Amino acid sequence: MTGNKPPVAILCGGRGTRLREETVAIPKALVDIGGKPILWHVIRIYLDQGFDRFLLLTGYRGEMIADWAEGENWERPVEIEAVPTGEDTPTGGRIKLAEDRLGGERFCATYADGVADIDLDALLGFHDAHGDLATVTMVRPRLQFGVGELEDSGRVTGFEEKPMLDMWINGGFFCFEPGALGYIEADSVLEREPLSRLAAEGQLHGFRHERFWDCMDTYKDAVELNDLWERGEAPWIS
Repeated sequence: MTGNKPPVAILCGGRGTRLREETVAIPKALVDIGGKPILWHVIRIYLDQGFDRFLLLTGYRGEMIADWAEGENWERPVEIEAVPTGEDTPTGGRIKLAEDRLGGERFCATYADGVADIDLDALLGFHDAHGDLATVTMVRPRLQFGVGELEDSGRVTGFEEKPMLDMWINGGFFCFEPGALGYIEADSVLEREPLSRLAAEGQLHGFRHERFWDCMDTYKDAVELNDLWERGEAPWIS
């Protein structure tokens, strides 16, 4: 192990209810993209950039994730531990339950269903520079539909196919200092009170990622990610 990058906690507890076609028998994190679980792709994003310590925070059918992680050949040294955090534990609570395994050091965290061509060294550098307790990667996803340009009179002057949102959303790929755990309780939904409180107290920065990002929220998303992989156009894998 290199030990020069912080550990990565990956939230793997979801049931994937909007992926029901795929997740009746398996957890969402094990849904295949290009013949490999989406979780494999997320780990590879970090692994290819020098990270080698991972905590898989499991819930629904977590034993399947643990078995998969133990049997996977990563072709390089890697330390992966599956941590059962309960089927119904919210996202913040899963991280809180792993506090003792994080060793009182800086750590990264992300979701098991989101991929991006993110520069993780740039993210860590940004986090170092601002000095706050937490950084969240902010992205601007594309709308699923084309947008019409409509005059007050009702005349349509044109269309823009699936434009990028003007607003920024939480894209995962977090960096946290140990002190951020003081904002998280066992029943916390990470995206609600903890992040809101960190922001209100001036302890949260957003790292703008303006290139590729996508998450596998629905069956349609899974199909689109598989299509990218099959065409050799998956930008999240180097």
